[in-house]
Amino acid sequence: MTAKVFIDGAAGTTGLEIRDRLSDRSDIELLTIADAHRKDASARADALNSADAVILCLPDDAAREAVSLIDNPDVRVIDASTAHRTDPAWAYGFAEVEPGARDALALAKRISNPGCYPTGFLALIRPLVRAGLLPADTAVSVNAVSGYSGGGKSMIQAFEDATNPDATDTAFRAYALGLGHKHVPEMRAHAGLIHPPIFLPSVTRTYRGMLVEVPLHLHLLTGTPSLAAIRDVLAEAYTGSDVVRVQRENPSFLTIEQAAGTDRLELYVYGDEKAGQARLIAALDNLGKGAAGAAVQNLNIALGLNETEGLRL
Repeated sequence: MTAKVFIDGAAGTTGLEIRDRLSDRSDIELLTIADAHRKDASARADALNSADAVILCLPDDAAREAVSLIDNPDVRVIDASTAHRTDPAWAYGFAEVEPGARDALALAKRISNPGCYPTGFLALIRPLVRAGLLPADTAVSVNAVSGYSGGGKSMIQAFEDATNPDATDTAFRAYALGLGHKHVPEMRAHAGLIHPPIFLPSVTRTYRGMLVEVPLHLHLLTGTPSLAAIRDVLAEAYTGSDVVRVQRENPSFLTIEQAAGTDRLELYVYGDEKAGQARLIAALDNLGKGAAGAAVQNLNIALGLNETEGLRL
């Protein structure tokens, strides 16, 4: 049976990526509305209620509005905005991060797609907290760098269009310097941490790709584990996953494009045991597992389809 899917916000960066992954699939029929009616509430409501599943690629307020337009109880919603990521009424769309999460997603009518930075952070930290290796009251920081596509159309134009009023020729930009980034509540809540992590995001002059790093003092962890023990906990958490891969061999360096152009998530454990320090690093594509790839994976699960169909692994 062919599932009808409507992408609300299909003209945006994430929407285009999702449509590209779905357009050639025989098990998906993409519903569309004319460009002239993209902001027409009546036309959107018709499409939203005619679909088996909808994916919202919208700003937060517009995503909430879209949800309010849906009165068909059978429609499954996957929201790629930040609007519902800590809402307990919505299933959190990271199938690998918790035992039973995949089953919950298969039953859910409302799924919140994780943020790109939280995806890397949670993949590294949540298994350690769950295993009791990282006490929930540990003070944690996370340093991350993303390709500029993560900032959407406005940032893409600033980096690519020299005539744009906000044009920049910088190679690297640190931002959210006041530590109030909107992803922090999501990180804390889904990691199971008592204190919000200190989040240090930045963007660099590459279109796509992401590195998320969490430094840890080993003596603050239960039993002062070895690097191998930390890696083993992560490997056990993601056993059998085609998407999340815990790397046993560490290259001498990692690049921001390490997983760019894919929908996979690579996890690395570096460090110096003599110094008692670890560097946990996640490599992903901010537009892949960090956005569109995750949405397609969640769509597949919600519709009972092959979980990795359409993904670039």
